[in-house]
Amino acid sequence: MTTGARAIAEILDGYGVTHLFHVPAVIRRTMVELEQHTAIKRLRPHGEASAAYMADGYARASGRPGICAAQVVGAHNLAAGLRDAFLAHSPVIALTGGRDPHTKFRKVYQEVDDVPTFETVTKMNATVDSVERIPDMLRQAFRVATTGTPGPVHLQFAGNEGQLDAGEAEMDLSCETRYASVPPFRPIAPDSDLTNALDLLGKAERPVIVAGGGVRASGAGAALVALAERLSIPVATSLNGKDAIPGTHPLSVGVVGTYSRGSANRVVLDADLVFFVGSETGGMTTHFWKVPPLGADVIQLDIDPEALGRNYPPVVAINADARTALERMLELATDSSVHSDWSQVAAQHVTDWRLEYAPLLESDQVPLRPERLCGELTDLVPDDGIVVVDTGHAGMWMGGMYDVRAPTQSYLRSAGHLGWAFPASLGAKCAAPDRPVVCFTGDSGFWYHVAEIETAVRWGINSVTVVNNNHSGNQSKRGFDRVYGGKQTEKALEMWVFTEVDFAALAEHVGAIGIRVEKPADLAPAFDRALSADRPVILDVVTDIDALAPIAVE
Repeated sequence: MTTGARAIAEILDGYGVTHLFHVPAVIRRTMVELEQHTAIKRLRPHGEASAAYMADGYARASGRPGICAAQVVGAHNLAAGLRDAFLAHSPVIALTGGRDPHTKFRKVYQEVDDVPTFETVTKMNATVDSVERIPDMLRQAFRVATTGTPGPVHLQFAGNEGQLDAGEAEMDLSCETRYASVPPFRPIAPDSDLTNALDLLGKAERPVIVAGGGVRASGAGAALVALAERLSIPVATSLNGKDAIPGTHPLSVGVVGTYSRGSANRVVLDADLVFFVGSETGGMTTHFWKVPPLGADVIQLDIDPEALGRNYPPVVAINADARTALERMLELATDSSVHSDWSQVAAQHVTDWRLEYAPLLESDQVPLRPERLCGELTDLVPDDGIVVVDTGHAGMWMGGMYDVRAPTQSYLRSAGHLGWAFPASLGAKCAAPDRPVVCFTGDSGFWYHVAEIETAVRWGINSVTVVNNNHSGNQSKRGFDRVYGGKQTEKALEMWVFTEVDFAALAEHVGAIGIRVEKPADLAPAFDRALSADRPVILDVVTDIDALAPIAVE
């Protein structure tokens, strides 16, 4: 006989899980088994959403499922935290306590039916009501989280704290380690689809590749760059695919869409054929289907057949793993320089963009311009660094102004939830303790989960958090100016301007290292100090409240 707790602990350990991010009290007996029989760390942050974000950052940085947990009263908060993982196709497994079948509908303390809450933010949402089902349901959770397009899974264990784990039964504790990381399978398309795509790319006068997050999930970056070089085709990326190609590569034109670089939008608008690789062609990547416009000629390659043609009916649809398909296309392709003139035109768009923004990227203005901050980070992030970026203005600044400089660097971004980046960066550092992890957020995003500074200190998670501190949520400025008829009133500022706070001093009080930067010349030495620190670092950079990220070219 084996307890459910022992089964959970052994199975998680068998799949290579190293961290569990949880808010007590949930599967308490399992926590004991994890301590006594595994090396899995049980990190306790200060909120359930933070736990989900940490598991998400862990999953994206490692390609392995991140595990988070909460008791029944915190389950809704955990579900809210899974939304970003769902939108970004991140393999996160959430474990919660739930209603006991014997006491349902009797108004047990904290009784709410949480299962429907998880339905829209998971690939699989299931209850485990008997201890015998724990092993097979955990195995299924790993299968679902990692196969096809990855995504979150929720398992609710009976009992408000998941006390089901205290039960005993005869159980098979085997693990299917194929599903311990993404992707477990690499489906390949017929050669006829790949040759049709190559033929159309060869005949097009102005083709462009748009690389999405599926390129990173597949580990297809090297194959994508090699094919682009073979065919002399410019490459734009989505925000999720920003690390598919170094931003300094001659064929790279930048991030396309809404949070973008003007050169990328111009190239995609000029193109006569767009090859989407591992991209859902969603609203942000296409600037709400204007870049390229609906009706454009596209080729689409995706592991999810439901993504093919969702927004742009493709002239060729390729249902396959990105790396496998691109590597096979390389084998089938012949050397070609037919697009060399077009690629030079695309490169000129990039040159023009750099000339346009050079005064801001190199600005010595005080308070600092965010463009200067992002430009400095391009030079300062180490070649093996992981950069974790918030949404809103943080996503706009870094999407357009920061360049991934080396193929060994990683770029992870919020799929839309402000405040995600800081806890996600802590999860990423847990997954990759030997790599530098740099979070980029604004003060508005940082405030969401500022308490996790203490979590980082307590667990020795030595990441570097760069706060673009303009004491505001100034992405709202344009919107409020518009609804006020052109210029908002002074009283309207109360809706998006915050108290001025020295986050460096706050960090020092909690036990982290705080460094405040007020002059551009101080950025590089401060960042060097942060990277060599033996504690978590909050780099508080004072920036211009009136600096607004550029709007998308269309």
